Amino acid sequence: MFVDKVKIYVKGGDGGNGIVAYRREKYVPDGGPAGGDGGKGADVVFIVDEGLRTLMDFRYQRHFKAERGENGRPKNQHGKSREAMEVKIPPGTTVTDEDTGKVIADLTEHGQRAVIAHGGRGGRGNSRFATPANPAPEIAENGQPGQERNLILELKVLADVGLVGFPSVGKSTLLSVVSAARPKIADYHFTTLTPNLGVVETDDQRSFVMADLPGLIEGAHSGVGLGHQFLRHIERTRVIVHVIDMSGLEGRDPYDDYVTINEELEQYNLRLMERPQIIVANKMDIPAAEENLELFREMLGDDAPDIFPISAVTKKGVSGLLLKIADKLETAPEFPLYSEEDIEQRVVYKFEKQEDPFHISRDDDGAFVIEGHGIETIFKMTDFGRDDSVKRFARRMRHMGIDDALRERGAKDGDTVRILNYEFEFVE
Repeated sequence: MFVDKVKIYVKGGDGGNGIVAYRREKYVPDGGPAGGDGGKGADVVFIVDEGLRTLMDFRYQRHFKAERGENGRPKNQHGKSREAMEVKIPPGTTVTDEDTGKVIADLTEHGQRAVIAHGGRGGRGNSRFATPANPAPEIAENGQPGQERNLILELKVLADVGLVGFPSVGKSTLLSVVSAARPKIADYHFTTLTPNLGVVETDDQRSFVMADLPGLIEGAHSGVGLGHQFLRHIERTRVIVHVIDMSGLEGRDPYDDYVTINEELEQYNLRLMERPQIIVANKMDIPAAEENLELFREMLGDDAPDIFPISAVTKKGVSGLLLKIADKLETAPEFPLYSEEDIEQRVVYKFEKQEDPFHISRDDDGAFVIEGHGIETIFKMTDFGRDDSVKRFARRMRHMGIDDALRERGAKDGDTVRILNYEFEFVE
């Protein structure tokens, strides 16, 4: 089964917890704090494997959770940091954050790596908090939570040339003739249900990859028919080969077919029309085809792109077509799918307004709800089993301005304050 779009969940490993410990050795008086830090959680890393051709594996495993870091130990021993969790994906995969719509990575080359979800740092042990004023602190941090993401993976096949056209115009037959690919061929519409790839070699020993895409129909860009599912696969191609049934046996007008398909390509993505396009007049072995080709040339006028009459069945004209495609590829530029600023993995320095560390709302039961990435991270990293850690958390809330913000919202002594699923009392 060919799978080219999936939704998955990934989570970087949580950091290990720091611990509260003291040096306890014979003949060593006044042993100080000796709690080690926790280890870093594992990152989730996507790595391109050219042996894969589909996202089928992600149909069966949709959750990827990396290993958490090891907890700290006594005697200032740090916990072990975990090795990255590697997930193999096929070349041509675009990774998008479902919640923000931001493209995280566009992975095309074998061995290319991208960190998709970062592991959390380890929590600090109590030896990190020792000061002259407090030489024996009872404070240790929990590990930082790993990054969580809901992702959309889209496979956009790596092909130099894309065959487009209405169903049953002979795209699959052409691919089977010029390459070793063996797509299903039958005399009914939508025989091709998945993209097929083939390596083509010309008479002068040049080669390129050609993709046969499912047939398009009017409205494909908006979800009509099968073609809309696979239009994404033409985005990486540098040359478009537009195959037209010039015989008219289906009862369609070749010129109308040409205009309709180009409108679908333009509606889907305007940059598709920037690519060089070669028109292939197929089925020229049928008597009516010559007359239809003359009418087609007249309606296109002088500004028409290259037109190559061929018969995929008899192979007449196919060799010349392949040489022309190879010539076009030598001068056709690359068409990057995304600008550098669109991809999160790129480092782009620009001013962005800092996100508020918290915001306050009211629940139906009257409780004050504090939300925000900053305060929630601090909350998760606090060990509420120790008084010193609780006091430190209260100081940090006060320093962030949460106490004053609650008073402005009308909080009074004894009111309920909620962070995540935990409740506290507001105390003046």
